[in-house]
Amino acid sequence: MASACGQLCMRCSLSSKTAIWQCYYHVRHFIPRTRQMSKSFDGLFITKSLASTQTRLSWKLQMRCYSDLAEKHLSADAKDSEHIRELTKTDTAKITNTLMPSTGVQSMTEHPMFLDLDDAGESSALEEICDEEAISISIPTSLPPVSTSLRDYVEKSETLTKLVQLGVNLWKLEQRPNVGSMLLRLDFKTDVVPRLMFLKEMGVEDSRIGYIISHNPFILSESIENLRDRVSYLKSRKFSSETVASMVSRAPYLLNFNVKRLDNRLGFYQQQLQLSASNTRNIVARLPRLLCVSLEPIKENLKVCEIELGFKKNEIQHIVLAVPKVLTANKRKLTQIFDYIHNTMKVPHYLITKFPQILNTKYLRVRERHLFLEYLQKAQYDPSLPNYISLDRLVSLPDEAFCTELALATVEDFYLFQKTL
Repeated sequence: MASACGQLCMRCSLSSKTAIWQCYYHVRHFIPRTRQMSKSFDGLFITKSLASTQTRLSWKLQMRCYSDLAEKHLSADAKDSEHIRELTKTDTAKITNTLMPSTGVQSMTEHPMFLDLDDAGESSALEEICDEEAISISIPTSLPPVSTSLRDYVEKSETLTKLVQLGVNLWKLEQRPNVGSMLLRLDFKTDVVPRLMFLKEMGVEDSRIGYIISHNPFILSESIENLRDRVSYLKSRKFSSETVASMVSRAPYLLNFNVKRLDNRLGFYQQQLQLSASNTRNIVARLPRLLCVSLEPIKENLKVCEIELGFKKNEIQHIVLAVPKVLTANKRKLTQIFDYIHNTMKVPHYLITKFPQILNTKYLRVRERHLFLEYLQKAQYDPSLPNYISLDRLVSLPDEAFCTELALATVEDFYLFQKTL
């Protein structure tokens, strides 16, 4: 069997590396078989000691043949990387320890072993790289993979850390879908800083920046060009720079709407209420969220004021100019307060139009004070009669002034009366 391996090795004197590998494969598998056969023939053809001696000689012959052949045909791979040579030496040493004794035999580690060409071209984690490549490697921060709160990411994310320092309420933002992941994807220097500088240039106060981002984090994803276009449009409609900054501070979503939508909103209020351009700017500047909310509730409130409450169009115009919040008020609360003022307190439409602030007052406040005046027999709201009480003072004065100036009673009496209601 050993001679057969020798002939097989000599026939493998081909120029291709694949032939060398096949030769090595057969040598590796035939020699253990020779060893086993030499042990099994003890006492039949040859003694066990003689078979072992011949076997060792065969091993030496076959491994020297393979080593010389490998040196001849693998010399072209001498320029391989240091990593491949080290791995080859290690693998060869293991094979040498398995196949032949360590004494009197040439070490296989002197010749590089054949490696798979498909794996040879891949980069290794142990391969040395230059300084430029090392600098270009980016190491991601160790962010928690999954969390239900942004609190776990604050110490790892520069963006969240800076937003907290600006006064942003992260606990509000994490309750909104997809907002937390959006903030984690933002880079503070390239995404957040330019928007903050833009708000600063507009005239927004530092104390309001946290409020704006807390209510509208999506402003951080708007392009600077779109933000500038929307501010430029408002200024072209003769809103001053201070007014625009104040509007953005009180209506954070204002700059998220495109120019066309802003223009449609301004045109709607001007046409529906038959207002001049100056009056339109007035109500929008005082209640800038009129440009952000849906128009359907506003249309419904206008119909309620005209059909259910019985106000004329010029009266509605006067009420809106005085109290723009009537347009966005809850329909049920609006009808409830009007019903009590008009039907219980017997206040006519023209007086409500003259003092429209009463429509923006809490129902319980109006009811308690009216009942207290009625108990004292001082509930007189007609300006043509004596002891007239103005609706404006009825709802605007604090409790102490109301009791001493209108009810002519003590605050303790008013509080005791409230307990009876």
